[in-house]
Order: sequence, then C-alpha cells, then structure tokens
Amino acid sequence: MTKRLNLTSYIIFGLILGIVVGYFVNAHMAKPTDFADAMSLITTMFLRLIKMIIAPLVFATLVVGIAKMGDVNEVGRVGGKALGWFIIASLISLTLGLVMVNIFRPGDAMHAMLPASDAVSGIATSNLSMKEFITHLIPSSIVDGMAKNEILQIVVFSIFFGTAAAAVGERSKVVIEAIDGVAHIMLKLTGYVMNFAPIAVFAAVSGVVAKSGLAVLGTYGVFMAEFYFSILVLWLVLIFIGYLFLKGRVVGLLRELRMPTILAFSTASSEAAFPKTLEGLERFGVKNRIASFVLPLGYSFNLDGSMMYCTFATVFIAQAYGIELSLGTQITMMLILMLTSKGMAGVPRASLVVIAATLAQFNIPEAGLLLLLGVDHFLDMARSATNVIGNGLATAVVAKWEGELGQHVEGDLANQKLPE
Repeated sequence: MTKRLNLTSYIIFGLILGIVVGYFVNAHMAKPTDFADAMSLITTMFLRLIKMIIAPLVFATLVVGIAKMGDVNEVGRVGGKALGWFIIASLISLTLGLVMVNIFRPGDAMHAMLPASDAVSGIATSNLSMKEFITHLIPSSIVDGMAKNEILQIVVFSIFFGTAAAAVGERSKVVIEAIDGVAHIMLKLTGYVMNFAPIAVFAAVSGVVAKSGLAVLGTYGVFMAEFYFSILVLWLVLIFIGYLFLKGRVVGLLRELRMPTILAFSTASSEAAFPKTLEGLERFGVKNRIASFVLPLGYSFNLDGSMMYCTFATVFIAQAYGIELSLGTQITMMLILMLTSKGMAGVPRASLVVIAATLAQFNIPEAGLLLLLGVDHFLDMARSATNVIGNGLATAVVAKWEGELGQHVEGDLANQKLPE
C-alpha cells in the first residue's frame, strides 16, 4: 500500500513540476520547441514501453480467464452484460455532452477566432463503414494484430483461443498454465515499467506547456472549464450508478483506480493506464476471468470520456460558426456517433478523427477542428482519465452481477495466484 501511495505521490509531483518547468522554459528559453521535442522523446519511450506490455498481457489474462470459465454460455452471458452496460454508459455520455454544450454554449464566444472555412485541419476524415468495422474487428493475422496493438482484434482471437482451450479440456492444461505464467511475468514487468511513470508525466506536461505556454489555457479558459465541469458531472453520474450496484464498496474501487486515473490524466493516454487498472480491479476483488475479459472490451466499446467529447466538441464547432442544429439533428448526430466511434480504439487522435467525419456529414466546416487542436492535449487528459473510471466501474459491476466479486485484497499480484 505504501509503495502505491508513494508512486501516486511521485506522479502528482511530476505533474506539478512539469507545469512549473514548462512555464519557465516557455517564458525564458529562446527555442522552447527544442525542449518540447526533447521531452516528447521521453514520453514516447514510456508509452512504447506500455504498448510493449499490453498485447501479451491482454492475450494471457483473457485466454486464462476464458479457459477457466470452461463454458461458452458463460462467456456469452458475461459479454452480453458487459455490452449492455457499455451501450447504456455510451448513451449517457453522449447525451450529457449534448445537454452540457447546449447549456453553456461555449462556441458563441469563439466567433472572433474562427479560422477560414476552407482551412485544412490536417486530421484525416474517416467514415467507419460496416465493411471497415468487420475488417478492423477480425484479424487477418494475430501476429499483425499484436504488432499493431489492436486490442479489439486481440480480444477476438483470445476469445476463440480460450474457448477452444476450454473445449479441449485436460490436454490444454499445460498450455494454460504456461500462459498463466506469462500473465504473472507481465504483471511483474508492469511494475518495473511503472517506476518510470513520474519521469514520463513530467516530460509530457512540461513539453506541452513549454510549447504552447499557459496563455493558451487563458484563451480557452472558459471553454476548458466548462468541459472539465461537464466531465465532473459525468463522473458523478457514473459513480452514482456504480454505487447502486456496489454500495459502499465503490469508495474502495475508486481508491484502487486512483493511480491509473492520475497516470491516464497526466499522459493523456488511457492505454498507458491499462495494466495498472487491471491489477487494481483484481486487488479490489474482481475475479481474473471477468476483469481480463470485460476490461479489454471496454477499451474498444466503452470510452465514456471520448464519447462525451465527441458530442460536446461537434456542437461547439457548429455554435462557433453560428450553425443552429435542431433537437432532431442533434439526436441523429448522437446516434451516428454511437456507431462510428466503436472500434476506433488504437487510432491516433481517434476522437478528432470521429469528429471530423461527423462534421462532414452535417455540413459543418471541418476547419473548426483548428479551434480545438491547440488545447486538445489538455482536453484529452480529462477524457483519458474518464475512460479509466468508466471501464473500472463497468468491470466491477459486471463482476457483481456475475457473483464474481470477492474481497478487497492488498499486495503485489505478480507474486500471488491470480483470483480465478
């Protein structure tokens, strides 16, 4: 417990120090971009170390979990409950984004800052057709899927592999035990990598502040404050729904999610927090076969913070250009976003790609994305942290529904038997 608290404290310290150093560099160095580029190398190294872990960790824990279930019907039941929660949570996030952006109307204050409607944002527009979704869903090669860290493809292969292993029975026992050993090794490796987290957080924050300066926060201060307040409201809604199922234990869950949430916020990457989120859920008492199944699914289908951002940002741009969207149009937009955003996990700047595609469908100038690019990193920090909270709550609630939520335990999971 002391170790985790110390690491969390170091990460917060790295965040604060990064802001201070970044501001100093921006104000006093002749070329702050050089400093930012140097810091981005450190951040990239850390995120690549995390990416190095994710594919084998997801595969190992998911295969072992499904093999221990031993029943295709159980896999289908758990998956159905998880997807049901994801759909409801996504609708809540999208709807809340629409409600808050219509209450605050942050775009009205941006008329003077509008880029030309024919300006190029540099974000590739992509409409995710059914053919592309299926292609993205099912790997042509699991080696290719793992190489690209396509979580959804790894999940699909792992489900088939784990189900087949369960059907083989005793003859697969040796293989499953070996894969279980891989899972423990990856958890231990996660602990080693996480020792670099405070340095990576410092590098990420100091680099962004050095490059953009705190002035960008002043310019967009009201817009960012309104978005962060909306994210806070979403947190409260999700936590309240979690409380309905978990009762007082939701406090213990949030305590376990504290460190991965801070990490996701600081690095603007919910992916970076995946290993520690999985470990925290298992300490909380979620059985491994549930946590290793539901959490990877959530990373593809339950990005609550990103969902809210899509509706909030799209209507914000329309407001900035003076385009009034009727209630019916906004509801249609929400339903389209509900579909087009699924399976986009792993796409760089996925939220902006989805927003770009949506703007084109409703004749809103794509150039409006330029209003967001300057502060997108700071907005991404909030939505990445929200994704961690949303997926943690979803996994714990599904475990509760399945009667697979045990006692809250302490200690290093790499040195103990994973809860079955």
